Amino acid sequence: MRYVDLSAPLAATPEGTPELLAVNVVYSDHTEGAKAIESMLGVGPELLRDGEGWAVESISLGTHSTTHVDAPWHYNSRIAGSPAKTIDQIPLEWFHGPGVVIDARDRADGEALEPEDFERELKRIGHNLQPGDVVLVMNGRDADYANPGYMALGCGVTAAATEWLCDRGVRLMGIDAWGWDAPLHIEAEAAIRTGEQGVFWAAHQCDREYCQIERLFNLAELPSTGFEVAAFPLKVVGGSAGPARVVAMIRD
Repeated sequence: MRYVDLSAPLAATPEGTPELLAVNVVYSDHTEGAKAIESMLGVGPELLRDGEGWAVESISLGTHSTTHVDAPWHYNSRIAGSPAKTIDQIPLEWFHGPGVVIDARDRADGEALEPEDFERELKRIGHNLQPGDVVLVMNGRDADYANPGYMALGCGVTAAATEWLCDRGVRLMGIDAWGWDAPLHIEAEAAIRTGEQGVFWAAHQCDREYCQIERLFNLAELPSTGFEVAAFPLKVVGGSAGPARVVAMIRD
């Protein structure tokens, strides 16, 4: 079995990072741990191995600030007429399944994938989608993760293509860019220009019950098929998403 880490590194972001991307990590080393133990329990450093106590970290981040799984509640309060599920309400089996990589590295920023693009790529790799497949779109934007303009990069997926995947039993899909839709500023410009409802954030709000993984890494290390994906999110009660350690497993 070979494991491929598909998650972004969780580290403090530079000052000035937009709130939607910001992460803060405060590190407390073994010396600080020894002081805490003495203060809390009266055990001095002379009673600790090498005079050291515990090392701990404090993390502050939003549920969407790193690699994460979106729940239907993130998209709308109601999906198909029923209350939308929060991340803690999603069946665990949704987060583990056979993986399929859709190569979209030739797509420019803002160029969204339609159903025919998925059909064409699936035909090329010789795969028939099955219910429970985990579909991962590879645009190569993980290379730009540290770029301050990362939010504005990525090809995106249309509402029609998202519905097409859902109709075939896909309940978990993901992308190695900031979001599943085309970048927000591009969709905002289109919505304002046309004056039409449903243009902005169209794939997210396509009224289907599904989850999506955003900000994936290392999809280029995977074969097109023949691997499994595990993307179990943190169980945030009432949450619109959960940060996740997403891993691909390639069996020998």
